[in-house]
Amino acid sequence: MILLQAQNITKNFGTKRLFENVSFEVQDNSRIGLVGRNGVGKSTLLKIISDQESYTSGNIALKKDTNIGYLAQDSGLNSENKIFDEMEKVFDYLKVQEKKMRALEEKLANPNVQDYDDILKQYDQLQNTFRSENGYGYQSEIRSVLKGFGFDEDVWQDQISTLSGGERSRLAMAKMLLEHHDILLLDEPTNHLDINTVEWLEGYLKNYRGALVIVSHDQYFLDKVVTEIVEINHHSSTHYSGNYTFYLQEKKKNQEVAWKHYEEQQAEIKKTEEYIQKNIVRASTTKMAQSRRKKLEHMDVLDRPDSDQGSVHFNFQIDKESGNDVLNVSDAAIGYDDQIMSEPINLDVKKGERVGIIGPNGIGKSTFLKSILGQIPFIKGQSRFGANVQVGYYDQNLNNLDPKKDVLHEIWDLYPRLDEQVIRNMLGAFLFSGDDVLKPVVGLSGGEKARLTLTKLAMEHDNFLVMDEPTNHLDIDSKEVLEDALKSFEGTVLFVSHDRYLLNTLADRIVDIGSHGSKIYLGDYDYYLEKTTDKPVEEVAQKNVVSEKKVEYQQSKEQQKQERKLRREVESLEKQISDLEDKNSAIQKEMTKEENLTSYSKLADLQKELDENKQQQDKIEEQWTEKSIELEDFTD
Repeated sequence: MILLQAQNITKNFGTKRLFENVSFEVQDNSRIGLVGRNGVGKSTLLKIISDQESYTSGNIALKKDTNIGYLAQDSGLNSENKIFDEMEKVFDYLKVQEKKMRALEEKLANPNVQDYDDILKQYDQLQNTFRSENGYGYQSEIRSVLKGFGFDEDVWQDQISTLSGGERSRLAMAKMLLEHHDILLLDEPTNHLDINTVEWLEGYLKNYRGALVIVSHDQYFLDKVVTEIVEINHHSSTHYSGNYTFYLQEKKKNQEVAWKHYEEQQAEIKKTEEYIQKNIVRASTTKMAQSRRKKLEHMDVLDRPDSDQGSVHFNFQIDKESGNDVLNVSDAAIGYDDQIMSEPINLDVKKGERVGIIGPNGIGKSTFLKSILGQIPFIKGQSRFGANVQVGYYDQNLNNLDPKKDVLHEIWDLYPRLDEQVIRNMLGAFLFSGDDVLKPVVGLSGGEKARLTLTKLAMEHDNFLVMDEPTNHLDIDSKEVLEDALKSFEGTVLFVSHDRYLLNTLADRIVDIGSHGSKIYLGDYDYYLEKTTDKPVEEVAQKNVVSEKKVEYQQSKEQQKQERKLRREVESLEKQISDLEDKNSAIQKEMTKEENLTSYSKLADLQKELDENKQQQDKIEEQWTEKSIELEDFTD
């Protein structure tokens, strides 16, 4: 069922066009990722959909009674309420229903009540509604969502006014998830969340009973959650039926086709122009030349692919190599004012390694980097650099910039002997061109400050890069360029990150820092996941939710009969899923056959069938999850 249709949406700010011809539709279980470079208008589009901002032209059609949830910072929170009470307010309507049920129960308990059958019918209808809206389990849902967002039980009675800005943002998102909107609009939902919380959020959103439209620079998150990608640029939008990895693959194919068509047309234009130039003055051929000129004038000339957008392009170089031993940390303890956050931390970094540091928020990962650099003393232990180590530091707070300078002089003052054009060329590689280089640093966006900080780092030619959340503030394209630059870097990299895509593509070692010190995993992030045995938080959440239903099932006199029925349903759904997987494998094999690779119509038909099967499979898997949870409730 289509909940929302956006057709040819165009947005102007004065005379400047932000984007145009953006079209897509949101169905009742859509999982859409909006992607595009910084500044293209993704966040503005979410505000337009949520009716918080106007648009210049186009049309948005919304199904009647469809409610949309859009998260603005600290949205809808009452600072004077306690944390749990604020979450419970979402379910006030269920408390009203419960009171009505109790009142009807009292009437039914009276043997002399009139209209007994009518009251019983009303009670049954109300109870079914109450059950279907999770009336028996909403408190469990509140508890699991709060824990998922890092709010342990010991703070549930604290006032919201005592929370930090980041905690309030997390609580606002928790409340919005509990509100169960038909369409949920999420703008960078993983910002400032640690890895455990992001993974919990992924599990929750996968089972969310509504549509999702998500703007995110977290490729790993998009791969896990979304099933469609809408790419936005200044001139149009393009729809892809798949997750982020599928989008990258299809986009590459589309770009190759676009370049081929563009180059073929350019060759045709050049050939036609040469013919006109040679034959326009000859009496015998002038009519033919004039005809071709007219045809050329009316030709729909293709734009150069990607010509409307710039892209970051840079690399990191070193002036001299370090020794084989780059950094040694032994029995270190980190913290502030003698309050230890983590110990003991031991680390030995060799030349050429890429070491990723992970750990929960607040454990002191940034403090650890600053202690290595001598900015904050270790409480215990020590660290030392090896021979010829030159350290370059990327601060996630972007504090290495002078707010009193403009972009040009932030760099030029460090290298006054270089020609201005050399500095401008370097800044141009990081998308600062023309008058952009005269912007004051204090007025730059987070993404612009990040790119300027990387410009400084790239010009230092250090052989050991120590980086704290280097992908924060960067759009996906810039992140990919940074990843490539770090992978090809001839020096050594030590970085803190919650970006699992970066950890997976770059790190050859993972250091997990916790309250009991450091633990090293000799592989990338996927290897780390394989070696850690903690159950995902979403499993715990499911257990909490289903435990509320046990009372109802145990009261049933037909429990064994229901259990047998559920088991048959689960087995039937598993068989349907298996059959669809076999069909999908057969279709994918068919798509690789040579005779089909050259037939766009056949490929389109096969892709359509594959998409329909996957949609059906998603619905069946959702049913299987529900039935499996119910069955597990019997067998526990």
